[in-house]
Amino acid sequence: MIELQARLKRPHFELDVALQLTHRVTALFGPSGSGKSTLLAVIAGIIKPDSGRVVVNGECLFDSAQHINQPIYQRKVGLVFQDGRLFPHLNVAHNLAYALNFMPAAQQQFELGQITELLEIGHLLKQLPHQLSGGEKQRVALGRALLSSPRLLMLDEPLASLDDRLKSQILPFLKRVADEISIPMLYISHSKEEIVQITDNVIHIDSGRILP
Repeated sequence: MIELQARLKRPHFELDVALQLTHRVTALFGPSGSGKSTLLAVIAGIIKPDSGRVVVNGECLFDSAQHINQPIYQRKVGLVFQDGRLFPHLNVAHNLAYALNFMPAAQQQFELGQITELLEIGHLLKQLPHQLSGGEKQRVALGRALLSSPRLLMLDEPLASLDDRLKSQILPFLKRVADEISIPMLYISHSKEEIVQITDNVIHIDSGRILP
């Protein structure tokens, strides 16, 4: 599903990876500073590597040799970060609907009602982000990412800012998405405890290299 080769050199960090991900749900595990988020940014088009190739579901998103570099908005990658990044001036309903505003109805994989039911956020639709708990914000962010009908869903440390109580509340929803949604998922975390509840297919990365 994902074919990736990437080299990126920075003053204090170097990424050099080559991998193929064939499972629908894969976890990328490693300590802070290992290159997990950098790898995500390369796939999403946030960071352009010095050289390499990124192919998702058979479509080439980046190829340095062929001078291919699709912009972020064309890559159709759904992103969920640890801070949620909801629009603070929009209520939950409008945050979710934002993902649908730029997409023809024929291209929409999900309806709003499907996602609110899946993530149990229907009762939050009129709330503003500052009225939500950390776990609720992440569920809304996950819903918005799914409603964008991505070809790939990537979650970058989505539980890192939550305490243990909130983590235990949202993990079942992440597991439900992993089990019930057909979109390929890349889950990034430094926590083995989280990963084992999401998938048993794990890629280890450290110091910008994939470990055997």
